[in-house]
Amino acid sequence: MPKKYNIPIKTTLPRFYPIGKYATVEFRENCAGSCRECVKKKCVYDIFKDNYHHMSSMDAPEYLYTCMGCFRCVQECTKGIFSRVINPEYRTLGDDYWNADIIHRTWYQAHTGKIPVSGAGYRGPFVGEGFDSMWTDMSEIVRPTRDGIHGREYINTCIELSRSLMRLKFKNDMTIASDLPPILEIPIPLMFQQPEFGLLSNNVLLAAAMAADLLDTFMFIKPEDYTEALAPYADSLVPCLRKDNYKDHLGLIKESRMVELSYESGIENEFTRLRALKPDLIISVGIPLNTQAADRAVNLTQADADTLHFYADNHGNELDSERPRFLKEMIREIHLKLVEKLIRQKVKLVFTGGIAMAEHMAKSIVCGADGVTVDTPLLIALECRVCYRCVEGLPCPVKLEDLDPEWGSQRIINLIAAWRNQLIEVMGAMGIREVRRLRGEVGRAMFFQDLEKENFAPIFGERK
Repeated sequence: MPKKYNIPIKTTLPRFYPIGKYATVEFRENCAGSCRECVKKKCVYDIFKDNYHHMSSMDAPEYLYTCMGCFRCVQECTKGIFSRVINPEYRTLGDDYWNADIIHRTWYQAHTGKIPVSGAGYRGPFVGEGFDSMWTDMSEIVRPTRDGIHGREYINTCIELSRSLMRLKFKNDMTIASDLPPILEIPIPLMFQQPEFGLLSNNVLLAAAMAADLLDTFMFIKPEDYTEALAPYADSLVPCLRKDNYKDHLGLIKESRMVELSYESGIENEFTRLRALKPDLIISVGIPLNTQAADRAVNLTQADADTLHFYADNHGNELDSERPRFLKEMIREIHLKLVEKLIRQKVKLVFTGGIAMAEHMAKSIVCGADGVTVDTPLLIALECRVCYRCVEGLPCPVKLEDLDPEWGSQRIINLIAAWRNQLIEVMGAMGIREVRRLRGEVGRAMFFQDLEKENFAPIFGERK
């Protein structure tokens, strides 16, 4: 059997003490002080090991970054003086979409490379907006041979980024007469996108490029941000060019396996010229995710683009619309439009914007994407707090400009390893061993809108 794709994780401590969700509240005057084993020392997750000094002073609340919320310490304290509250600073993290829970979980995964768990279980709403109104099928979770990362069966997460032929032609001697396009594969359905905001220093970009190279995936980058320090990783970089400037970057194109051109009228006329420069070059087209996206996808697919890369806003919403649709609805529209035209198998679809958690990657593929790219999670893995101070010209509270690229690269690698493991767990629970089979498999998912319409609308009427 072929060797398994493996992502090397390594515990990578944060440079700054992270903002924890829980804080301890203790009443020192009631502490017996004579317990053989304080509840802090008996913590099954050992989260207090670096905070034993606090046990003697207890002069301020103790903020717990890695607390799993099992509350065993609260229950087992013999004097009942130990309790938990939400850290008030935690509530200030991020914004409405990139909320504190997402940031906190991303920090944990970048730190440990492990799938986040919660000792108190899920305490969120039953349904929400966006991806939170969609659930994945877990009916095969009891099968012992398909139990995700621990199973005895391989689960393949590889996708192609190159176009495919719709049919093959053969000569009389049964040799292939068709001109076969080059094939480009990546082992995970995820790539990196240079973030639109943040303190994007050379060290930040270098850390992301190093991680992309080790993971054998790609990072989309603006040519003006390409430096000599990134040259060793050119094979993993996708320069994002335009029709009017790509001829100024021929050297960069020849070093890259894939290039992206931003959409504009007549862009398909440049495909032949680019392939003449480098016959095995994979061509992606960057397209705004708006009301014209589906029609443009049809035209570009027929013009033999390899990959269509759609850009939503940072919260996963449709662009240029007074009532924007969310990413999952837009993915379904584009995917089904190509299915209707009988050309879906010909092209690969990649989406950017609002991909905040591993489940968003899996749900995007279920809706019809081949893969996704992430941008803001890369910054969060490097301890970004999504405070937007950099946008206002204020100094970064975690000094992203000074980070060590080796440290940053490992943090990103840890995050992607945890995300891939979660994708494998979801696929194993579905009984699917091939991520390409997951694409468009909406029968493996449930949508709140459909369930509400089928079950509650006949009783209570349809929602206005």
